Amino acid sequence: MLKEFTKGIFKENPIFVIVLGLCPVLAVSTKVINAIGMSAGVIFVLLGSNIFVSMLKNYIPDKVRIPAYIVIIASFVTIVQMVMEAYAPSLYKSLGVYVPLIVVNCIILGRAEAFAKKNTIKASILDALGMGIGFTLALLLISLIREVLGAGTITIFPIGSFSGVIKIPVLVDEPIRVFGLSAGALLVIGFLKAFFNWYSEFKGARS
Repeated sequence: MLKEFTKGIFKENPIFVIVLGLCPVLAVSTKVINAIGMSAGVIFVLLGSNIFVSMLKNYIPDKVRIPAYIVIIASFVTIVQMVMEAYAPSLYKSLGVYVPLIVVNCIILGRAEAFAKKNTIKASILDALGMGIGFTLALLLISLIREVLGAGTITIFPIGSFSGVIKIPVLVDEPIRVFGLSAGALLVIGFLKAFFNWYSEFKGARS
């Protein structure tokens, strides 16, 4: 069970290892707060869809399994969309079309098809949590690097008189603006993936 949970965080990280779901990663990783909101939505949908697919796997005909999975996923995405629009409208507006596009996120559909339909509810929950946490950590890391270098800030939720924006001296006045563009996202993801590949090979050689 521990293996099912940790594989999504390290060995099968959806961003740096399997390389799935890059569309929202490229689009919303300009601010840390966007990464937090998107990650929360993805974890909720991933968890709910894995549970329901695992529960219903013996009742869904094989010929219509993909449409059935899409209906299940879309139902949870609708919940996320309505809750976010009601309670975090600024975040919802910032994420824009990428909230409903969680429906076609390759990570969620991939886990339903590759794992949840073949395993127990307990294993599917652990798989969803592990993959969700792995996605969250990767997206937070990418967003942090992009926002700090590209804008000189770290944007989180406002609390009381705190605006939610932490300004980094020097960088806030002279940011490296390419990191705020799509090309910057590709650069950050590419260098991080190269680093993790090197680390994996280095660790394997030492062992």
